[in-house]
Amino acid sequence: MESQPLPLDGITVVAVEQAVAAPFATRQLADLGARVIKVERIDGGDFARGYDSAAGGLASHFVWCNRGKESIALDLKDPRGVAVVRQLSAGADVFVQNLAHGAAARLGLDAATLCATHPRLVAVDISGYGPSGPYAGKRAYDMLVQCEAGLVSVTGTPGQPVKAGIPAADIAAAMYAFSGVLAALVRRGVSGRGGPVEVSMLDALAEWMGHPLHHAMHGGTPPARTGLAHAVIAPYDAYPTADGGRVLLSVQNDREWRRLAEQVIGRPELGTDPDFATNAARVENRERTDALVGEALGGLGADEAVVLLERAGVACARLRDVQQLAEHPQLAARERWREVGSPVGPLRALLPPITLPGGGEAPMGDVPALGEHTEALLRAVGMADVEIAALRRDGVVA
Repeated sequence: MESQPLPLDGITVVAVEQAVAAPFATRQLADLGARVIKVERIDGGDFARGYDSAAGGLASHFVWCNRGKESIALDLKDPRGVAVVRQLSAGADVFVQNLAHGAAARLGLDAATLCATHPRLVAVDISGYGPSGPYAGKRAYDMLVQCEAGLVSVTGTPGQPVKAGIPAADIAAAMYAFSGVLAALVRRGVSGRGGPVEVSMLDALAEWMGHPLHHAMHGGTPPARTGLAHAVIAPYDAYPTADGGRVLLSVQNDREWRRLAEQVIGRPELGTDPDFATNAARVENRERTDALVGEALGGLGADEAVVLLERAGVACARLRDVQQLAEHPQLAARERWREVGSPVGPLRALLPPITLPGGGEAPMGDVPALGEHTEALLRAVGMADVEIAALRRDGVVA
């Protein structure tokens, strides 16, 4: 069968972006074959470049979100810098921005303005709280939005709420921006017109809060924080093993409980004991249930426990840390790792989760240096050497 082209081959994206939400969205587009032109500040670029230096001297957030892009460094406080963005956008299919509230509109780079000038353009505004309402101008860093969206209230232990260990609000907004762009491109293919796409971090994360939100609105009480345990199922928790590991198991129905009681705990009578025979009874007697499971697994090594649980048909998982994820046997067996180029040399990176059998593999291009493609992009919009030299001399480009 003839290999299919990447689905966004031929699509050009211009992104005035920073931090995580917009860069992660546009990286998904690059992974599907789009050309992504990243507009950065001349004084340090995307401030995510400075978050840390863990990735061989580069910032781990930046490496994660910005492979496969071309970087142009512009001073958008200078009208000549804004003019370059407008020239790039005139030939683009998609424009994405996540500047501070009101900044894009002041520059004429908001979705409504750009789409009025370029009817085929799909233009995305990503914000913290949306363009209107009392929170519109409020600063919206990831953890702040996690708090406002209630995620922190349902994550943690009974005595301590905690934030998610990943930038959940940024990622949620990024993925809705990504899917919004794809939907708008499909619509353009039918109607010939692009149009604005609007995504806020609060809206995106509030949607992800659907289960606890509906539980609270319609049931009257929010789900309790239970650490790694499940609020309404038992046993469903992580249990220590003899070798210092932890194994999480989940019993989804009473048949599984009977198998667990017989084949793992070694007490088949618990399968019909009224204190444990039903999920409601096990939740009511959670401490006793957990003690029975904990005692059984506590005498086993983690690998031994997993084998025994799987043999009994009980869902389970190793509680892995991040380094163990990097060495996960399933990722290795499916050959999910690649190397991408960067200013500090090749870096290990995962293939994107979207796999298109029969098509080309995601290009996974290099992580760009700040302004690496400035001169080539200025030439592409028709600038002569003398004009480029003047912009460099005046500090408009880098």
